[in-house]
Amino acid sequence: MEAGAQERLKLTEIFLSVQGEARTVGWPTVFIRLTGCPLRCQYCDTAYSFYGGDWWNIDDILAEVARHGAKHVCVTGGEPLSQKRCISLLRKLCDAGYEVSLETSGAIDIGDVDPRVSRVMDLKTPDSKEQHRNRLENIPLLTRHDQIKFVICSPVDYEWAKSMLIEHGLADRCEVLFSPSYTEIKPRDLAEWLLADKLPVRFQMQLHKQLWGEETGR
Repeated sequence: MEAGAQERLKLTEIFLSVQGEARTVGWPTVFIRLTGCPLRCQYCDTAYSFYGGDWWNIDDILAEVARHGAKHVCVTGGEPLSQKRCISLLRKLCDAGYEVSLETSGAIDIGDVDPRVSRVMDLKTPDSKEQHRNRLENIPLLTRHDQIKFVICSPVDYEWAKSMLIEHGLADRCEVLFSPSYTEIKPRDLAEWLLADKLPVRFQMQLHKQLWGEETGR
């Protein structure tokens, strides 16, 4: 292995955009999209990040992030934790003073992620076709600094998510987000279900899709 290779990651892209989801929605954010993902969710809008990409040294990633001038940084994918050196990147971003979030499928152990990072963990619903990949051992590791997300594709998904919310006491552990799968369920329907059931969760829509349309993963 060449010198410094242990500090490299394969990236699909780095870009500045408006955060479209989760707690920091609306903030200018630098997105670091790592290449590769072991899951194949049927609604995935970033399948272009499964393959390809370019190798970047972590110091060069930090320099590119600094060039954009935003205080919020989101490390995403693909599944960013499928690259082990993602842990080092997250730590160095925090050391540099950024407010850092990690978007993860929850299929990989989150225990080594720097506690300064806000982990946004997706629990895969039945209609995602990847429910079997949920690593439920991650749930006890979540704190109030973290968030857990359900992408709802159908009434079946909603009922499943509601049962998980209750069974695991998720609302007492961290912030919980319910999001309608783009084009698969009407946002108004999901909002009305949440109100009728009085669930202690945040309804969210993908702001970036409203701004730039269906085809963008930004």
